[in-house]
Amino acid sequence: MGVTAVLMLPLLLLGISGLLFIYQEVSRLWSKSAVQNKVVVITDAISGLGKECARVFHTGGARLVLCGKNWERLEILYDALISVADPSKTFTPKLVLLDLSDISCAQDVAKEVLDCYGCVDILINNASMKIKGPAHKISLELDKKIMDANYFGPITLTKALLPDMISRRTGQIVLVNNIQGKLGIPFRTAYAASKHAALGFFDCLRAEVEEYDVVVSTVSPTFIRSYHIDPGQGNWEASIWKFFFRKLTYGVHPVDVAEEVMRTVRRKKQEVFMANPIPKAAMYIRTFFPEFFFAVVACGVKEKLNVPEEG
Repeated sequence: MGVTAVLMLPLLLLGISGLLFIYQEVSRLWSKSAVQNKVVVITDAISGLGKECARVFHTGGARLVLCGKNWERLEILYDALISVADPSKTFTPKLVLLDLSDISCAQDVAKEVLDCYGCVDILINNASMKIKGPAHKISLELDKKIMDANYFGPITLTKALLPDMISRRTGQIVLVNNIQGKLGIPFRTAYAASKHAALGFFDCLRAEVEEYDVVVSTVSPTFIRSYHIDPGQGNWEASIWKFFFRKLTYGVHPVDVAEEVMRTVRRKKQEVFMANPIPKAAMYIRTFFPEFFFAVVACGVKEKLNVPEEG
């Protein structure tokens, strides 16, 4: 009996590995078919996440429209995509200059894309502007700029492309948001406000356009970290709040977020929250035990203001 069990274990592991491999291959092929020949607009395509989304959707055979505010970096991305692509299975991306903090140009970009392709099947609102500092030291002008980039810009582009989706009764709009659309963190007042506003808009829009078979999806990671930088260890064990915020601000790799965006498009998910257990627990604590949550956050702010930072 013991020998049989020992022999069965490797076979079981081999069988599980085979099933996982088959599942991954089927998922990959399914993802490609979901975006094959689809017109996909990606804003801020030159960011870390934007580049990974461009790579994933380009490989899947989408007709990409890559938007960014720096033409040179757009061309570098274009060359990188073309150099590794199979011309027989992919389409040449279209490059468009777009700075979403300049709301006036969003409608012109939408018209340019519709004139070129006739429709937009998938819009990925990825652009975002960040700011960190005490609320009383952030000027109203900067607050407005953050709102333009993170709220008014995305909804302006969405509103410009939405009538075509409604008339065709098909389409999907994806908002790449942030945990701060649900959970405010100190010293990020303008950023959190813009993310709350964007999430509220797209939550309302989802219900409004459901009858037209237009899907609205939101993908909210904690933070999207850079390619090569991992969160430092530091002396986070000094207090509960430091441990809490270290876990809360753990970043998600751009590759992981891009793959989740693809899965969201393929499965037409309405809402995705990408986080480790600590931020998820914080969400529940904020909802059901708000006084405790506010006390922990306030304690953290007091320590941050009173204790000099290392380095």
